Amino acid sequence: MMKKKESQSFEIDLVKEFRFEAAHRLPRVPANHKCARLHGHSFRIEVHVVGPVSPETGWLMDFADLQQAFAPLMDQLDHHYLNDIPGLENPTSEQLARWIWIRLKERLPQLVQITVHETCTSRCIYRGREKS
Repeated sequence: MMKKKESQSFEIDLVKEFRFEAAHRLPRVPANHKCARLHGHSFRIEVHVVGPVSPETGWLMDFADLQQAFAPLMDQLDHHYLNDIPGLENPTSEQLARWIWIRLKERLPQLVQITVHETCTSRCIYRGREKS
């Protein structure tokens, strides 16, 4: 009996998680809102890429490539005051997700989603869609 050759052509979602600590305040909320005050978060970022699995390597990409692509952003974000970073003057989770996307998309053309976890129970997802 001959074994049927398993197809090596399939697509996969790959996710790499990054964690950093940072302080911020939200300057556009009402003055009495708790987020108007300086505070910090243990941010958790998920970088999602999608693409075909290579029959030669058996993977979409090396997780180390995702780590390398994110490293310059980690240097800017970890243990910093987000409001001081150009483009993050109003550092909501939504703005942070988009800021990360813009800086990663060129390095990671397979990028499909950035998830920012601000707390254990609150997160936002950005998929690169812009309204006209």
